[in-house]
Amino acid sequence: MRALFPYLLVAPAVTYLLSITLYPGIYAIYQSFFLVRFNEWIPVGTDNYVELFADTEFWGALLNTLIIGGIALAVECLLALVLAYFAYRDPFIRGWRIVFLMPMLFMPSAVAFLWKLAFNDGRVISDLLMRLGLISQNIDFLGSVPLARLTLIVADVWQWTPFLFIIFVAALQGQDQEIEEAARLDGARWPQIFWNISLPMMRPVIAVAVILRGIDITTMFTNVYIMTNGTPGGTTETISYFIYRQGFRTFNFGYASAAAVIMLIITVVSAQLIVKRAFRSGRA
Repeated sequence: MRALFPYLLVAPAVTYLLSITLYPGIYAIYQSFFLVRFNEWIPVGTDNYVELFADTEFWGALLNTLIIGGIALAVECLLALVLAYFAYRDPFIRGWRIVFLMPMLFMPSAVAFLWKLAFNDGRVISDLLMRLGLISQNIDFLGSVPLARLTLIVADVWQWTPFLFIIFVAALQGQDQEIEEAARLDGARWPQIFWNISLPMMRPVIAVAVILRGIDITTMFTNVYIMTNGTPGGTTETISYFIYRQGFRTFNFGYASAAAVIMLIITVVSAQLIVKRAFRSGRA
């Protein structure tokens, strides 16, 4: 009985995690082989997948996710590294690290409404640019493809850069200080130490952080739903919003499940490739 006691302690948490992850995943895979209209389930085999691969809207949503998410992730990673570098070394900034974490504490829906108000509804950004003399009239940020994508990128970067910042600061603090001190005694400056020593040592950590954030970006839904609704012309529709639209607006649940399964496969394969490459490089 004593040997089973640790397993009994973690059993509730494991059961909860399996109930919200494993079961829905298996259910979605099963549902993807049916034409589901509310309580009517009609077996269609792989027809949903065949139709999905021929669906230009699905590939468009996948491309939008790659463009918006890829740019947002690159900017977040760069900003987080810069902030981590200064917060790790500069005594003044180190004391204000908590300020960098504040955007992550807001609800995603509140952040989306805030940036929608700033960009379009309240025209705060346009008014500010007009006062600076950079533009002569208000800009419809959600009426242009590049600007509509920009609004989603800015909102995502503002809220989730702190997530990477926390990980990078922890990685810097966990490094062997003797290596850095030896490099400093040899005449290397802090930027050189960071670029040539700290950054290569952080490569596995950066890879894991990028994967975690990338997986979260594939589920980007709240900002799209509140700020753009996929407009203009579906150019800001991410894969998560596509799945939502198929499932809860056209009530084609089997088709939506097939799209979710394909996205899961793409995400898992991509994450596996990144991890293998990063840790292989880290050993080298």
